[in-house]
Amino acid sequence: MAAPTSSLSPGLLPRRAVAAAFVAAPVLWLGARAQPQPKRIATPSQTEGPFYPVKLPADSDNDLLRNGTLSYRGGQPASVEGSVTDLDGRPLRGAQVEIWQCDEGGHYHHPGDGDRADTAFQGFGRVAVDAEGRWRFRTIRPVAYSGRTPHIHVKVKLGGRELLTTQLYVAGDPGNARDSLWRNLPEPAREAVTVPFERASDGWQARFPIVIAI
Repeated sequence: MAAPTSSLSPGLLPRRAVAAAFVAAPVLWLGARAQPQPKRIATPSQTEGPFYPVKLPADSDNDLLRNGTLSYRGGQPASVEGSVTDLDGRPLRGAQVEIWQCDEGGHYHHPGDGDRADTAFQGFGRVAVDAEGRWRFRTIRPVAYSGRTPHIHVKVKLGGRELLTTQLYVAGDPGNARDSLWRNLPEPAREAVTVPFERASDGWQARFPIVIAI
């Protein structure tokens, strides 16, 4: 027995079905385009601390494990990288990123700390971001010292302007909750400056995106 056929010709659809098709299609299309982008949070500023170099070292590149001809063998090697963008996600071309931190023994290259840092550890580095705003340093996983949880100091400059001074913390470190600078940050700000250090083939690896409100 032959299957029943529709009384409507192939080119004709009920008027309500046609109207629904024309209404639904643009709603779906506009909805896909109108998805809100996640709001970026500006990286919070933190104190510079007492150990920013009095004079920048002769070797100030992005490899803190080599100071001139000396190679640093202490600590746990780590790669720290990230990007510098504005609140809209645009790379901040021309920016420079600086970092400084203590050696494995908890000492800085600074007269205020007795200049006791290992001479093979560069302790300070500076690099210009690339066209995509990216930067990278080779250093050690930060360590604790008296009164402070592990951290790396970070500064962003653009030309002669200092745009941001902050600190990078290690996610999950038990010393964080005892550190007054970390503890006094609001929760979203803590999350913005606290990043995981993960095992990689050449040591540890961390990614620290920096967002500047300009």
